[in-house]
Amino acid sequence: MRFDTKRLTLAMASAFAFTLAACGGSGESSAPAPAAVPAAEPAPVEDAAPVEAAPAESPAPTEAAAPAAGGTDFTSYTGDAAKGKRVFAQCMACHTVQEGRHNVGPSLYGIVGRESGTIPDFKYSDANQNSNVIWTEENLFTYLEKPTEYIPGTIMAFPGLRNPQDRADLITYLKNPA
Repeated sequence: MRFDTKRLTLAMASAFAFTLAACGGSGESSAPAPAAVPAAEPAPVEDAAPVEAAPAESPAPTEAAAPAAGGTDFTSYTGDAAKGKRVFAQCMACHTVQEGRHNVGPSLYGIVGRESGTIPDFKYSDANQNSNVIWTEENLFTYLEKPTEYIPGTIMAFPGLRNPQDRADLITYLKNPA
C-alpha cells in the first residue's frame, strides 16, 4: 500500500488547526476561526431522574446573556462528576482544571462563582472580559448550550453542549475536579 505523505501531512495539519480553533484561541490572532463541525449528540441518560430543588439565589445574568433554549434550567438536573469528567474531554484541547495553567483557553479551575474574563494572566476577548457575567451554575448551564449566543463576540468557537444532562454533569465536575 502506498501512502501519499503530502496529503497525510495536510490532513494532520488541518486536524491540528481545527483542534486549536475549537475554543477560539487566546485572542492573539484576528483571523476568524474555521467553522466548527458539531459532534454527534450522545444519547440522553434515561436512568437519571430530574431532582426538584429550590432555585439558588444568584446574581442575574447581564443583558448579554441569552435565555436558555427549550426552557430547561440547571436545577432540574442532578450532575454526576464522573460523567462530567468524561464530558470535559471535549474541553481539554483548550482548557485545563489546574490552577494557573492555561492552554489556548483559560484554566477552568474555580470557574463556578468567578466573574468572566478576570484571570489576570490570561488575554480574553473584549466580549468575554466586558460581559460582567458571574459564572454561577445556572449561567454556566445556559452558556455551555450555545456560548456564542450567550456572549456575542466571544472568540470561543466551541458550538456548545446540546444535552442538558451533559452540561449538568460537566458543571458538577468543574466544581470539584479532583
